Amino acid sequence: MNWDQVEGNWKQFKGKIKEQWGALSDDEIAVINGKRDQLVGKIQESYGITREEAEKQVREWESLH
Repeated sequence: MNWDQVEGNWKQFKGKIKEQWGALSDDEIAVINGKRDQLVGKIQESYGITREEAEKQVREWESLH
C-alpha cells in the first residue's frame, strides 16, 4: 500500500485504524490525520511498546490493506 493513499483517504481508513488499534481514541486518530509517523508514535504511547514494535505492526497492517 502507498501511504499517500491512506493520507488522501484518511476518513475511510480511520475505521480500519480503530479496528486494528482499538486503544487509540477518536481524538488521537483525528490528530494523526493520515501521518504515518504520528500513527507509529500514538501506537507506541498507547500500547507501551517500542518504536520498532510499533513500526512492525504498521508495516504488517500496510501489507494487509
